Amino acid sequence: MTGRPTPGLLRQLGSFGVIGVASTLAYYVLFVLLRNPVGPQVANLVALLVTAVANTAANRRLTFGVRGGAGAVRHQLGGLAAFVVALALTSGTLWVLHALSPDPNRWVELGVLFVANAVATLLRFLALRRVIAPEASAKA
Repeated sequence: MTGRPTPGLLRQLGSFGVIGVASTLAYYVLFVLLRNPVGPQVANLVALLVTAVANTAANRRLTFGVRGGAGAVRHQLGGLAAFVVALALTSGTLWVLHALSPDPNRWVELGVLFVANAVATLLRFLALRRVIAPEASAKA
């Protein structure tokens, strides 16, 4: 093993990145639309839940090349586990921010969510790769 990323891993990272950017944009749109009517925590939960399900389905098909129903429930459960981690990170970040500043600037709010989501995204890739494509994880 040379320690270099394999072409398969690079392709997966590229696909995951494109899907991640689209998911993140959708998350922010939903969060911003829901933030004032329902508050930041509920907006975070709804936006994250909606985008997590679509993200897992897209990554299953496009990043890891899995088609059909075989393993779909297990894969979505893996995505759900990644969702719980992301929810804990983003909700915890929002809680700390609002404890420090009860009415923070929306750009500050989005900025701390960006950092929390970036960490969650890395963990999500590792989790989905382990659940959906264990043979790919073993090769990299």
